[in-house]
Amino acid sequence: MTTVVGAWRLPDRIRVSGGDVAAGVFGEGSPVVLVHGTPAWSYLWRHVVPVLARHHTVHVWDMLGFGDSRPAEGVVPSIARQATTLAELVDHWGLAAPGLVGHDIGGGVVLRAHVVDGVPARRLALLDAAVIGPWNTPFTEHMQRHSEAYRTMPADVFADIIRPRLHSAVHRGLSPDVLDEYLRPWAGRAGQERWVDQVVGVSHTDTTEVVERLDRLRVPTLVLWGEHDTWLTPDVGHRLAAAIPGAHLRIVPAAGHFLPEDAPDIVADAIVRHLA
Repeated sequence: MTTVVGAWRLPDRIRVSGGDVAAGVFGEGSPVVLVHGTPAWSYLWRHVVPVLARHHTVHVWDMLGFGDSRPAEGVVPSIARQATTLAELVDHWGLAAPGLVGHDIGGGVVLRAHVVDGVPARRLALLDAAVIGPWNTPFTEHMQRHSEAYRTMPADVFADIIRPRLHSAVHRGLSPDVLDEYLRPWAGRAGQERWVDQVVGVSHTDTTEVVERLDRLRVPTLVLWGEHDTWLTPDVGHRLAAAIPGAHLRIVPAAGHFLPEDAPDIVADAIVRHLA
């Protein structure tokens, strides 16, 4: 096992059918897998992992096209592809029925892996999750319609666009150093291409099968939502929790869409209690 020290970097590289995944395993105990959303990477979990690792073996990874994970040539980083990748990772790690935790599109990935790809789960936790569509923000829809313009604009202009975009994901604000870490995977022309690739590749149609089967879920499910989430407002969380039998909804005050960034202690404690 590895411990969380220094700068956040995942130490392992795992070859999957869709490319190469950066991953890490922390702590001891029953397994839990954390899946970030867009446009984040595993850095989102850096304050949550140490708390969970006191009680659990925590498996963390960067989705294909995010962080330090790279899709193979021609592979589209869709929710369906990420769900298949999660299924491959669970098999690689030899996990029987882990807790699955997903944020943003990571929530859609977790549910699709469980419902469609047949990944067993002991418990589910969904944080500001993109599941019930349509859930694209106006910015995402604009980028999807004009992807070539975003691909070909100067890299510094693109950076000036996405910096305030990331600021709007939190309620408490981001320090310059933290913002730089969120932006690191998207730096330069290659990062710009990866950002546009993942925007174009993501569609709520990948969760249609999941939504149709939500009423058949029998896994204990926790839904956590930021009170001040402006990307996916709390009413979406209410709809998601209402669609899953027995799901427990908790609205977290003074938090935005990047819930593990705004309220890591509350998120970690809620997940630990849910998995207990």
